[in-house]
Amino acid sequence: MLRPASKQYVVSRPVYSEESFAEEHEKSYRQRRTMLDHVKQYFRCDSRRVKNALISLLPVIGWMKIYPVKEWLLSDIVSGLSTGLVAVLQGLAYCLLANLPPWYGLFSAFFPVVIYFFLGTSRHISVGPFPVLCLMIGSVVTRLVPDDGPPANITGFEGLEREQQRVLVASSVTFLVGLMQLAMGLLQVGFVVTYLSDTLVSGFTAAAAVHILVSQLKFVLGLQVPGISGPLSIVYTLEKIFVQITSTNICDLLMSIIIMAVVFIVKELNDKYKSRLPVPVPIEVIMTVIACGVSYGFNFEKRFNVDIVGKMVRGYESPIAPSVEIMKEGAVEAFPIAIVGFAVAFSVAKVYSIKHDYTIDGNQELIAFGVSNIFGASFRCFAASTALSRTAIQESSGGKTQVAGLISAMMAMIVTLALGFLLEPLPRSVLGALVIVNLKGMLMQFREILYLGRRDVPDCVVWVGTCVGSILLGLDLGLAVGLGIELLTVVFRTQFPRCCVLANIPDTDLYRDRKDYQHIFEPEGIKIFRIPSPIFFANIEFFRKKLIDAVGFNPLRVLRKRNKALRKLRKLWKEGNHHMTEKGVTSESDDDPDTNTEELDRPSDITGLPFHVDWNADLPTNIGVPRVDVHSLVLDFSAVSFLDISALKGLKMAIKEFIRIHVDVYVTSCDLNILEKLHNCFFFDDEIVTSMFFPTVHDAVLHVLQKHKNKNRGVSFNQTKM
Repeated sequence: MLRPASKQYVVSRPVYSEESFAEEHEKSYRQRRTMLDHVKQYFRCDSRRVKNALISLLPVIGWMKIYPVKEWLLSDIVSGLSTGLVAVLQGLAYCLLANLPPWYGLFSAFFPVVIYFFLGTSRHISVGPFPVLCLMIGSVVTRLVPDDGPPANITGFEGLEREQQRVLVASSVTFLVGLMQLAMGLLQVGFVVTYLSDTLVSGFTAAAAVHILVSQLKFVLGLQVPGISGPLSIVYTLEKIFVQITSTNICDLLMSIIIMAVVFIVKELNDKYKSRLPVPVPIEVIMTVIACGVSYGFNFEKRFNVDIVGKMVRGYESPIAPSVEIMKEGAVEAFPIAIVGFAVAFSVAKVYSIKHDYTIDGNQELIAFGVSNIFGASFRCFAASTALSRTAIQESSGGKTQVAGLISAMMAMIVTLALGFLLEPLPRSVLGALVIVNLKGMLMQFREILYLGRRDVPDCVVWVGTCVGSILLGLDLGLAVGLGIELLTVVFRTQFPRCCVLANIPDTDLYRDRKDYQHIFEPEGIKIFRIPSPIFFANIEFFRKKLIDAVGFNPLRVLRKRNKALRKLRKLWKEGNHHMTEKGVTSESDDDPDTNTEELDRPSDITGLPFHVDWNADLPTNIGVPRVDVHSLVLDFSAVSFLDISALKGLKMAIKEFIRIHVDVYVTSCDLNILEKLHNCFFFDDEIVTSMFFPTVHDAVLHVLQKHKNKNRGVSFNQTKM
């Protein structure tokens, strides 16, 4: 069967070693900058750098200069109105997760958004309360100010009511979160988010969804369940719910079921017909208005004992200072809150920046959220990030810039200053139902277990470990568990890589794993070994073991056997108990002189023997030496990105062991930085020389074939298909 015509290329060049390549192609000289040069460059100041720094710190200047008012303003207004309605309701609902009075959610939907308008680099995310952060803040609030029992012994709590104490805890922890984010931004460590893989974040948010679902059951069922924090808190909460299940408020339950059913159906229709709808149907707002009207008209609070939002504070309260004692108590929880809040917001911002073709700056995003949280905490806000559903509404309804976010903040301000009283009869079970129905996207992430289980087992382990750890131990400890498992999988992948023996694809200069192809050519006497990872202290022994498995013998054991055999042969010759045959020396002597291990590991010394020793020929019957059918070993280092000192020493010893049993070793495709390091660390000596290094596997193989073409063992050069 003829192969279809394909593009081809033909290259005619000499067989290069690294030495010959360097002689023929002169390298350009690059002056290395010192640490002092980098410091001078960093602190260099001129008008251009000042201008760029100003635009970097205030990104609003950059995009406002090119803002097309006629094309974008109307879209931003429509988007801001749609997002604002949802932001108000989510602010009220997510306050339940933080164990705070609902109206403080309106503060969190205003102050952080205004600050982000000036400092943020994303044009599309909707800043404000995020359920996972609210839940993490709520765990600190519950721990320091529990529902049952006295609060923690903190000086700042004196003279404050329970609600005020909880607000102080939430705002103080948020202030600390903001300080951490601002410090990371100023120190240019925005890259820290790269250590949170998509798999880890997915497992973490799925676990958070379970926590959120359980935390809202008490509102949906109308039960009085105290907040519980710490490991196994979800188990204890479910226990208390099931103990009281017979006391369920039927009115709350029916309202919640109706709200969840209607909102779920309409949201599905919104997704299905989003291309035909100019703006998604604001079903949450509609159902909230209806629930408020029905609750007020039928007086649900008195007639059915329904827990409602209650008295709303009109206007904004004066700023407060954070409590240093609370910040010390909540420092352990504050760090994961800071990381998770930034990671989620940055991930969402990156998706929309790619979609709309603009860039975002991770370090500036840290600064923006840090300042937003510091400023917001002073006005009793809790930690801000972005909610996926709210951001999707802001973008899908036509939002072009953060002008839409500013308008949504204005709506929250209007409700806070003038319209808050209209929400006073709203049942809290309705807010709980809205929180639960918005968990759909987060709960659907459980489907990833099947996907990851079929395609990537280590990633599946990370997902399951993070999720289970976060559910049972709490979100803060669960995140630490997830990070630990993720780092272990990275170590596992690099410490135990899939090494392989390569062979040639006939009529090409390509080399692939010999197990993967049927028609493949493996030159006789040559082993081509590939290690697809960096070589460092943790995997150097694994590398040596796999190398021994690949060649089929242990070179150190062969060397020791040969040196023992040489001692016996010398003794036989001196005693005259020998005779020559065509196959070598034969004898029946059983002498086995005492040996020194250090001497046995040295290169074989054949000086003084009047005959040639062929180690693959027959030896005296009492002398056994393993047969070595490999004359050349090629190490493919194309995937080796770095070597540490421990690995360098281990590699040097492994290569010498093969050289000492007369197996030629060649290293190919070695990175130039690694080569430079080998020179600097005195890797080369009398046994290991620079001529062993070749730019490609094919160069090394052709060199070996040319070298051994006239020898009895091996393959002659013209027998190959290369």
